[in-house]
Amino acid sequence: MQMKNFMIDENLKELTKHHTVVMPIACYQTTINQNIHGYIPLHWHDEIQFVLIVKGEAIFQVNEEWIVVREGDGLFINSGRLHMAQDKDHLGCVYICLNLSPYFVLSQELYTTYVKPYIQATNLPYLYVDANEIWGKNILDAILAIYQCIEKKSPYYEMDITMQLTFIWKNLIDNGFKLEYVQTEIVKSQRMKQMLSWIHEHYAEKILLGDIARAGQLSRSECCRYFKRFLKCTPLNYVIDYRIQKSLSLLQQGECNITEVAYQVGFNSTSYFIKEFRNSMNMTPLAYKKNKMQNEEASSIN
Repeated sequence: MQMKNFMIDENLKELTKHHTVVMPIACYQTTINQNIHGYIPLHWHDEIQFVLIVKGEAIFQVNEEWIVVREGDGLFINSGRLHMAQDKDHLGCVYICLNLSPYFVLSQELYTTYVKPYIQATNLPYLYVDANEIWGKNILDAILAIYQCIEKKSPYYEMDITMQLTFIWKNLIDNGFKLEYVQTEIVKSQRMKQMLSWIHEHYAEKILLGDIARAGQLSRSECCRYFKRFLKCTPLNYVIDYRIQKSLSLLQQGECNITEVAYQVGFNSTSYFIKEFRNSMNMTPLAYKKNKMQNEEASSIN
């Protein structure tokens, strides 16, 4: 199932329910550039995530780190970590995504000993899964096996999936990764989420740097350092980018004109909106709107 758009709340938490009919798990194939934004926007969720790149290369951001994941390799993204993904060379990168509740990895009796310490570790926001390592190849093969189980739904496939999940987790914790628990790292992540949450609640209003800094209980200079470290941009540039993201779905609604969209997402000038939209999307809002409408008409005919 290709996910072209997913909903996130004002805290950047993804609202998609990752589960099959009977299990708190989802495993699907996705093409990054087919998302409504052209990439997978920044978000987080309680589920842990495993990724297997089946075509091309992807650039993932997890918290403040950026990782290039090669074709055939994968990535483990821990619970609650901010992350996003983009197609490295815009050549149609495709990956299999496995999301599951941490509580479903192992039985309740084993969760506290073998899962919880890894979920809470501050030095494990992600782990690169290298197909050249035995433990990495085991994990990647198991992800593919789970994907095939869900697609085929053979008899007792649910039990096959639970066995594969146990195998995945055993290989992940068996590679000798040493866990750390640093309170300052927890605080940094919480403050970053607070600032992003505030922006997402107030993006349609006038926003000043001081407003964002107060949301994270930081000085303005420290706020800028946070954004540079996590997102490689200034706070106000992030606001502009987020406003443009929010404009995309509005532009696909036939009843909204460009000026209305500009003001709805917080721009106080249509010309400024057009300028920033072109810088971000390499086309004007009107061209984007017409292109989407033509694509919808073509798909409805087919």
